[in-house]
Amino acid sequence: MVVGICRSFRDRALGRCFHFFPCLSDPARRSSLGLKVTLVTLHFIYAGILFLFDGDLVYKTKKEPWYTSLYLLLFFVTLVQYFITSGSSPGYVVDAMRAFNETNEVISGLEQRQSASSKNGSLDATVEGCQSGRIFQGSNSASWTKLVMDMYPPGTSIRTCICSYCNVEQPPRTKHCHDCDKCVLQFDHHCVWLGTCIGQGNHCKFWWYICEESALCLWTAILYITYLKGNISRAWWKDGIMIILLIALLISVIFLLLLLLFHSYLVMTNQTTYELVRRRRIPYLRGVPERVYPFSKGVSSNLYDFCCVGSRIYSLEPLPSAEEIEEKSRPYTCLDVLTCRCC
Repeated sequence: MVVGICRSFRDRALGRCFHFFPCLSDPARRSSLGLKVTLVTLHFIYAGILFLFDGDLVYKTKKEPWYTSLYLLLFFVTLVQYFITSGSSPGYVVDAMRAFNETNEVISGLEQRQSASSKNGSLDATVEGCQSGRIFQGSNSASWTKLVMDMYPPGTSIRTCICSYCNVEQPPRTKHCHDCDKCVLQFDHHCVWLGTCIGQGNHCKFWWYICEESALCLWTAILYITYLKGNISRAWWKDGIMIILLIALLISVIFLLLLLLFHSYLVMTNQTTYELVRRRRIPYLRGVPERVYPFSKGVSSNLYDFCCVGSRIYSLEPLPSAEEIEEKSRPYTCLDVLTCRCC
């Protein structure tokens, strides 16, 4: 009887908790929330212990406040970038479909107004409608299925483009994420620490977060090493705590720097982690030579698209033609280097 009362009390407490915090009712979201709390807590532990143990740093803060202010600014910006990245959309196909359909509805309304104004002989409305028609030319009669099929080579079956889980037409470079249960445009990977996928919509934010996190961890490691150099053997228990934290921090720095270099390489070649790792299993990459990057437009163009155009999370890329693949397979010559073909 006591066990039943305890279970009833626990169920009621959990029910009230899930009512006020719906995200806790989902095990996946609850696990993601726990990882986020853990990561933020580790940041505050590392910074707190540093200021608690290092008296020289506190003295330096009073003498040169700009140094500590820059460190705290980087600390704050890194956490803000973390939450911005984790809360951003990677670019879901269903959202792209919805935006495309809404755009078609707006275009249809403009065409109807243009037609009506032409019949009524309204000169001003006709001019405005013609201008709008030039802006939206080519998309007023298209459907999502036709738009997706035009991005694949002729003869591609529509069945090979439909996701078996979402039942939607997938544009090229799209993959279904089983953790998010949605198809993601230019899917890179699912980050458990962020609790979201990395795709076309937030890959740039993810790169900046890695860059800021790497700089913060490297700066913190330097401060830890400086403390150990000046205060070694003063208090053994403090030294033990600092050494254990420093070892874990150095491992994190190495991992973050390698991750930053890896994603920088992906950005400059316009690839994703999924395309690089599963290249032989992806149908549209099977016939492409190993060292050929089919979606690359040159380093400068890739960086521009990643930093500027990448914020438009619904920009779709068609598959390159056989002629374009052959052109990119051609080895570089001295003339290509002088004309900046690689850029």
